[in-house]
Amino acid sequence: MNKYIISDGITGEEIKAIRRKLKLTQAGFAELVNVSQKTVERWEAGGSKINGPIVTLVKILNEYPQIEEELVIPDKSYPLRLWYMSRDRVCTIIDIDERLRRVKIYNYTRDYVLRAFGREEHPTFEEYEAFLESRCFPKSRDKMKLILKDLDLPFYDPFLIIEKTQGKMAEDDFWIRIER
Repeated sequence: MNKYIISDGITGEEIKAIRRKLKLTQAGFAELVNVSQKTVERWEAGGSKINGPIVTLVKILNEYPQIEEELVIPDKSYPLRLWYMSRDRVCTIIDIDERLRRVKIYNYTRDYVLRAFGREEHPTFEEYEAFLESRCFPKSRDKMKLILKDLDLPFYDPFLIIEKTQGKMAEDDFWIRIER
């Protein structure tokens, strides 16, 4: 007897129905569930039961379709985008307009410890600057000029340091990817 209330398989019609419910093309659905478009085409055209992890995923998507919206990478709000990562996992996307000193974030985890700004959903530009500094060695670090020389930087600037180091710290798995 199964421990979970999940079907042994689903039909192509059920896959097509959830794809339409989510308003996705076959290519879009394939990207969401991490398979090829050909696989989605085969599922939808075939008459046999489909099994495997897609069965559970379709059940979840059917019950909680907002998950798809929570996973979409938004268009850039501002000219600069930082991807705050933990290993290979996106934790927070940070869009920045440096000229107008505006920040917009998108969190991709519910775990506050993994988020760039913890519980803060609307950080100020000053909080963004403090975040950048937190991903660098301190300004007061002993022999800072030698470190800056090694990085080929003329002065202490957290953003320039992160461009060189990806904001990696020896004691954690977080890092930052910069997209212009």
